[in-house]
Amino acid sequence: MTRRAPPALTDEKAPLARLLLVGDDPALLERLRAELAASGYELDRADSGERAVAAALASPHALILLDLGLASRSGFGLLRGLRRRGIATPIVILTARDAPDDGMKGLDLGADDYLPKPFETRELQARIRALLRRSQGAFGPVIRIGSLVIDRSRAIASINGRRLELRRREWSLLERLAAKAGSIVSKEMLAREIFGSDDAVAPNAVELYVGRLRKKLGAGGPVIRTVRRLGYVLDSG
Repeated sequence: MTRRAPPALTDEKAPLARLLLVGDDPALLERLRAELAASGYELDRADSGERAVAAALASPHALILLDLGLASRSGFGLLRGLRRRGIATPIVILTARDAPDDGMKGLDLGADDYLPKPFETRELQARIRALLRRSQGAFGPVIRIGSLVIDRSRAIASINGRRLELRRREWSLLERLAAKAGSIVSKEMLAREIFGSDDAVAPNAVELYVGRLRKKLGAGGPVIRTVRRLGYVLDSG
């Protein structure tokens, strides 16, 4: 009898993608958080323009969902500021139903799509999936670093054909390091990527997961180098 290969993620499913929700309407943010989290997305939230910029610069997101009705800062100004800072993350803006020109203006300022409020969650998620497919096509769902192959579309990593058994946080750590292979990734950024903005993180938590991941990569895989006081680098080995 042929035995099936064990799943790549042993105790938790990998998130579909990490999204940043930006808005200052608590009811709307909570609704989006609950519905998107139930569908398998990992979510960060920002309730002001300043926090949104900080979150977008500090941690990578697959997509930003921006409610233009921000009270603390013009949603258009925030959109313009994100693009001027070189943040190329796909952005879906939420517009008021009675302001049909806002969507066109948002697209002109760099948004990738817009959706008038109120909207059906199914329509929003369909637009999110379409943008994620488009962005993955641009950057490629497969990352190759020496003997390591990472298939982000299936959440599978292998070395010389040997499939790695990774828990969800180990997968997040490997994917982030691989996406910036050869460059230093700060411990702070890794902590946000692994644990999310709302989790309490022990001082040595990142080191713990880096140590676990090093063991799983083994002698035949890439090397995770520690750069003192700066962070970590994934090299091909």
